[in-house]
Amino acid sequence: MYDGSSSTCPPGDEPRQQAPYICSAPIKYMFANESNSGYSKTGKTSLKFQLINQRADFSFALFSGGLSNPKLLAVSNIINFANPKAPLYPRLSQGKSWNEMTVTWTSGYNVIEAVPFVEWGLKGESQTQSPAGTLTFKRNSMCGPPARTVGWRDPGFIHTSFLKELWPNSLYTYKLGHRLFNGTYIWSKSYNFKSSPYPGQDSLQRVVIFGDMGKAERDGSNEYSNYQPGSLNTTDQLIKDLDNIDIVFHIGDITYANGYISQWDQFTSQVEPIASTVPYMIASGNHERDAPGTGSFYDSNDSGGECGVLAETMFYVPAENRAKFWYSTDYGMFRFCVADSEHDWREGSEQYKSIENCLATADRQKQPWLIFIAHRVLGYSSTYWEDGSFGEPMGRESLQKLWQKYKVDMAFFGHVHNYERTCPIYQNQCVNTERSHYSGTVNGTINVIVGGGGSHLSDFGPVQTSWSLYKDSDFGFVKLTAFDHSSLLLEYKKSSDGKVYDSFTISRDYRDVLACVHDGCEPVTLAS
Repeated sequence: MYDGSSSTCPPGDEPRQQAPYICSAPIKYMFANESNSGYSKTGKTSLKFQLINQRADFSFALFSGGLSNPKLLAVSNIINFANPKAPLYPRLSQGKSWNEMTVTWTSGYNVIEAVPFVEWGLKGESQTQSPAGTLTFKRNSMCGPPARTVGWRDPGFIHTSFLKELWPNSLYTYKLGHRLFNGTYIWSKSYNFKSSPYPGQDSLQRVVIFGDMGKAERDGSNEYSNYQPGSLNTTDQLIKDLDNIDIVFHIGDITYANGYISQWDQFTSQVEPIASTVPYMIASGNHERDAPGTGSFYDSNDSGGECGVLAETMFYVPAENRAKFWYSTDYGMFRFCVADSEHDWREGSEQYKSIENCLATADRQKQPWLIFIAHRVLGYSSTYWEDGSFGEPMGRESLQKLWQKYKVDMAFFGHVHNYERTCPIYQNQCVNTERSHYSGTVNGTINVIVGGGGSHLSDFGPVQTSWSLYKDSDFGFVKLTAFDHSSLLLEYKKSSDGKVYDSFTISRDYRDVLACVHDGCEPVTLAS
């Protein structure tokens, strides 16, 4: 599928980044001999592409010369969608308060053409309408190639509506709408979601966490940065179990678009069955944010010039400043402190203070399960390095004293494309000898690597680290189930079959959270 008519680059264009080396990036492509190995002799073949609405007409182009030296031979007639501007791909997120849900979607309608809104209400009852804000961005908002050059594609318009004062634990219906200025309405199909529980509510609550998933094409076609072979399996397992999931955290490396803007549409289409039904919370990773000379903590171009603009615009998160992608969010008995590993998190930084505030303000009597999340491994992983300290040793040294002080139950990381679980750990030492059931005081934080969402897998290093209890270099995700204020279950499931391959439980009382532990004691006076 092709968006251009020439393989000759205009004078002065920057070098093309990835094969196929043409100046207008295709949405996707296949090899002509894929279904007929004799194509080069017969000139006949048959290919099938699955198209999604991306607000524009499409053509199919035939090239010779392979990926490295493509020459345009022919272009098909234009293919149209009936309504290319239609509202599509809704994604839910928790708002800044527990009883607020945000709905973000993409369309081709600017505010000068139509007014965006959401019609919503309790299922079976009268519906109301809430307005939506509209954002977009231009090529000059990109920070470098390929996003600013060959990978650029108009993103359309991204709308967000805030559904407020929700009743807890209630089923709502909603649909996306645009009122054109001639008085006609454009509607999406209807969707459902269940509102969040009141903070501290004692009920069954189920959370899925993974990172580094990306996207893949169900028609078997190829695309740029096409190295996420497990993404569809992960997506499909979550869809299959969606009735038993309340909220999802995708903790960085969202699409791996890497500057090829059209792939954000492909990703939001892929996750629509999930993100339209439960809150789909994201964290920022290197493939969303990092671009040289733009203020990212790591000075690579892993984002392909996107420099955070796509992630900040395409998804809503309840951050004070979405360009600084750290935030806190509550779900029932859980408090989640989500860090942005692509901005400075060292002691004394703005983010460090925000992280501490998130941890310090958790009411552990009401929300006993305190979870830290970041993309890069700011804790412990035994991947790659012989000393078992892969990741960011500065982060571990800066942050683990906070985890200990505020008795963080678990820290989740992606970036490393596998699964690993540590013992409850502090200062490189296991503080509990149990392996599958933990009870009593919170004297260390369990580190969990959940970067096997879909991207190419990472190997473990040769050293068998004493604090690593379970390793698996495979695609998968984690599910947390809080049964009540005293009982929590973690399950690691493989994306290939959805079965549980690792698990542990935590059982404790409120007094165990209050108990004094090493570097985690409240001051005490001898006065009476």
